[in-house]
Amino acid sequence: MKSIFHRGIKILFKKNLLLTNSITSGAFMGIGDIIQQEIEYQSKLLPKRYDWPRTVRMFIVGTVMGPLHHYYYTYLDKMLPYANVKTVVKKIACDQLFASPATLLCFFYGMGFLEKKTFDQCTLEVKQKFIYVYMGDCLFWPPVQFLNFYYLPTHYRVFYINMATMLFNVFLSFMKHYDQKKV
Repeated sequence: MKSIFHRGIKILFKKNLLLTNSITSGAFMGIGDIIQQEIEYQSKLLPKRYDWPRTVRMFIVGTVMGPLHHYYYTYLDKMLPYANVKTVVKKIACDQLFASPATLLCFFYGMGFLEKKTFDQCTLEVKQKFIYVYMGDCLFWPPVQFLNFYYLPTHYRVFYINMATMLFNVFLSFMKHYDQKKV
């Protein structure tokens, strides 16, 4: 039994890491959206329990962003290979200054594209929501990333981030689907 588990881990996190990172990125983004939809439904903000096309769009965008995260964390670990506090702080700074804004822009434009919005409509949404989402990002991610960069080996980073992202995606889904006109 133990060898089957270890072989599965090896297959997922060594041989097929890019695929694992991509699929889990999409899956956890979809799960975060389902949780947010349940909250909206229970709060009587949604007329029916789940909007499956919305969840599929979240899954697609998450899956597309999986390779970006995979290669980013691999590169970051090569450029800053140590796990001491000084290096971890540098990695967190890189994450907040470069990766987070890029990821959020990919998210909003990717979702907008799948919603058949024009580039200008996507840009307007970014202008309205980006600062709030980025502020939430800056509160959530630094402590999460400290644990990631200080304790985890590279091949587990994206999976860990994907799990943490599931929690952040509840907020991200809320912000994405929040309509200021309804309030």
